[in-house]
Amino acid sequence: MARPKELDPRASLAAALGSQVRRLREGYGWTQQDLADRLYVSPTRVAQIELATDPPNEALTQDLDRTLEAGDELNVAWFHMNRLNHPSWVRPYLDLERRACRMRYFAPQLVHGMLQTPEYAATLFRAYDPGLSDEAVKRLVEGRTSRLSLLEGPCPMSLWLILDETILMRPFGDDPSVMRDQLNHLLMVSAKPNVELQILPLEAGHHAMMDGPVTLLDFPDGPGVAYLAGAGLGEVVESAQTVKQYAMTYDRLIVSSLPQEESRDLIRSTLKERYECPPPPSNEP
Repeated sequence: MARPKELDPRASLAAALGSQVRRLREGYGWTQQDLADRLYVSPTRVAQIELATDPPNEALTQDLDRTLEAGDELNVAWFHMNRLNHPSWVRPYLDLERRACRMRYFAPQLVHGMLQTPEYAATLFRAYDPGLSDEAVKRLVEGRTSRLSLLEGPCPMSLWLILDETILMRPFGDDPSVMRDQLNHLLMVSAKPNVELQILPLEAGHHAMMDGPVTLLDFPDGPGVAYLAGAGLGEVVESAQTVKQYAMTYDRLIVSSLPQEESRDLIRSTLKERYECPPPPSNEP
């Protein structure tokens, strides 16, 4: 039998994770086929993970950690690997985001990254940098869409999201399916009990948050912060007075925005009128 290809765990975080998987698998005396059977994947997929040619996503890493009884070792390795899929300027914010118990967010131009579909996110990344390889785009998309897990689990984050109506109207991507699927995804996520979605209509006119997105994070063990992002830059604001001012401005936007069900109705009508798409039923999961 051919000797397995050696992998230097210091070569990358993906290589370190792959080496951990191989070490744990061999500790059980399992072949790649044995592990694949327990994960309901192909042995080729296991080989890709162990050789770091195609690292696992978060869900598969969780299955690996549970199956190999890694005691969260693989999940921690995945977290650090995934963190590198984000620009350095946004990583301090993402660390705060994972700790937050509540997020309030106003989106003037784009759907929040946590709620973006893979196709929507990929379209954005290719617009930012047309030279990105397919593999690079895949890694960036996985890093962004994995954040949706913060809204799930036994103690999910509470999310209050206000979207400017222009987000629904703007053509996005080369295929109408990109925006159609994104709007359907918003309807599905907004049905969660811990998510509140409002649309700020054009009729609301000018307001104090027109110059960019604003995120407000609350924590179970400390004061909240505001986060301002745009044009490849991000700033975490910790001043209690400034955060309070942003929170008051956000409260005024809530009053100016459509209530949740009217907002969802507007998304449904946009799907029907602009994309000729029957939206999901009103009781979608």
